[in-house]
Amino acid sequence: MFTEIRRKDRILENEPAVRLLEGGEYGFLAMAGVNGFGYGIPISYVLDNDGHIYFHCAQEGYKLECLKLNPKVSFCVVGETRVIPQQFSTAYESAIAFGTIRMDLPEEERLLALRLLAKKYSPDFEELGEKYIAKSFHRTNILRLDIEHISGKCKRIK
Repeated sequence: MFTEIRRKDRILENEPAVRLLEGGEYGFLAMAGVNGFGYGIPISYVLDNDGHIYFHCAQEGYKLECLKLNPKVSFCVVGETRVIPQQFSTAYESAIAFGTIRMDLPEEERLLALRLLAKKYSPDFEELGEKYIAKSFHRTNILRLDIEHISGKCKRIK
């Protein structure tokens, strides 16, 4: 179902691709727009120990309209990059997770996801994070990406 990487010498194996997904600061969520155009957005996220990616967002908006129409997405994280001007090339690493977005998650799972996000982005502010979560929980939506396939690619230049 998923297209194989053409350049076999550039495959980033599954374990380093997952590590890249774990450690990335943000990624790009790509989906089908309701208007027929592709729609991709930069978004913060967290990968849990069970291999789900969580995103937080508002309770309404264009992204949710798109996902209700077609919940199949891809999510790309780019790691280190380095332009090599004299070689007309770029060293890079990236990982793409393909899967289905789940909405309308139970309250317990939404709370867990927010705590994971706070731990990832604000690890030194756990107590303050709990207060922030409690204050904004009623107006925050959580999306879960159930990963069906991960593809990683890299180009190493010395």
